[in-house]
Amino acid sequence: MIDELRATLSRWPELWAVEDSGVEPGRRLTECLEPFLLDLVQQGLAAKTFARHRDHIEMLGGEIIRRRYGDADLAKQPIDKLLSHLIEEEGGPLIWPRITETAQRAFDATCRKLYRSLQQRKQQK
Repeated sequence: MIDELRATLSRWPELWAVEDSGVEPGRRLTECLEPFLLDLVQQGLAAKTFARHRDHIEMLGGEIIRRRYGDADLAKQPIDKLLSHLIEEEGGPLIWPRITETAQRAFDATCRKLYRSLQQRKQQK
């Protein structure tokens, strides 16, 4: 399962990139997200539950990279700071193109889990 997850993560930066210069920020982002996903694997979640969280994290990564392309100020921010800026205790950013309210709520639930995980990691440092 872990090898499969790492293989999936290695593909995300190129999927998210609009141009070649977007691949490296995507790699840095996957490095920030990998510990969270590995923790979910270790929790022994049902396959469907894990897949839902993984897919939401992929969606989040795509949204972060998309926003970097559209906003020069965001593009200047380090990826870990940008991730912390877009993920809040209440959830994640609104996804564009717009998704259904139900899908956004499910996405936000994953982002809340990610937020708690990031806060926990900060406290452990």
